[in-house]
Amino acid sequence: MTLSNDSGGLEPRTDFDGPSLELDFPGLRVGVAEYDEGPTGCTVIRFAEQAALAVDVRGGSPGIFGAQYTLADAICLAGGSAYGLEAATGVAAELLKERDYVAEWTRIPLVAGAIIFDFRRDNSIYPDKELGRAAARTAREGWFPLGACGAGRSASVGKFLDFEGLEDGGQGAASRRIGDTRVAVFTVVNSVGAIVDREGNVVRGHLAPDGSRRPLLPALEQQLAEHAPPGNTTLTVVVTNRALDQRSLTQLGRQVHASMARAIQPFHALSDGDVLFTASTGEIEDESISSDALGVVASELAWDAVLSSVRD
Repeated sequence: MTLSNDSGGLEPRTDFDGPSLELDFPGLRVGVAEYDEGPTGCTVIRFAEQAALAVDVRGGSPGIFGAQYTLADAICLAGGSAYGLEAATGVAAELLKERDYVAEWTRIPLVAGAIIFDFRRDNSIYPDKELGRAAARTAREGWFPLGACGAGRSASVGKFLDFEGLEDGGQGAASRRIGDTRVAVFTVVNSVGAIVDREGNVVRGHLAPDGSRRPLLPALEQQLAEHAPPGNTTLTVVVTNRALDQRSLTQLGRQVHASMARAIQPFHALSDGDVLFTASTGEIEDESISSDALGVVASELAWDAVLSSVRD
């Protein structure tokens, strides 16, 4: 029998001892939960108050929940392909419980979500409603675990040339404060492309049989008849405490999402499901930095976040 969620006995794990980012963003809470039996997991980002939201979808094969929302109480990133969207409903259920089950129109929690395909394993376990609830319930400030954990537990990268060239992906994050403005970027990298550093070197993915890393174009010319395997996605969340109107918030997300092609090559392929959420908690008004400049800062943080997702 293939191990599945219906097999029973699954226990969420919410404590992690590996590398993590010390996050300086008051009011922003992160919860991570996994089923070791998968392994698979989800990562939840919670806002102290409802945040303004914009969504940018660029991959050809996305899986997204709440794409129409312009406000959000939380964002849930998960493994498990389309089945993992259930984790977002668990987050919403946990928030409903915290609100004493008050179902007034203005108090219904809005939870957006997106998923990666992480079934490079011999079971069908996925992040379900209970796992989403566990991640939301245990979310805390000042912490974001890095690497192969949470939604990135079974992520992989560098599959464009052939499936044997893949390596482990994961989740990463970076943050910065400029005056009173805070920006944080969180990403789950399960890309068909390889990860590239600022010197242009492939640092994860596109492995050759001898263990070396292959440059993209020469290797591609030798394999034009090959097709990239399905199920590749990079999920990203950009959060700022600066108040932005919907147009500026949307454009900020587009700017950052486009910039990530520097760090992941190729990016936004037909077999990718790339989704980026941009959220503003609206706590401050700060005109000392333009929205375009804010996009430059966030774009550099996104590159840092991608690199941190595969730190050893």
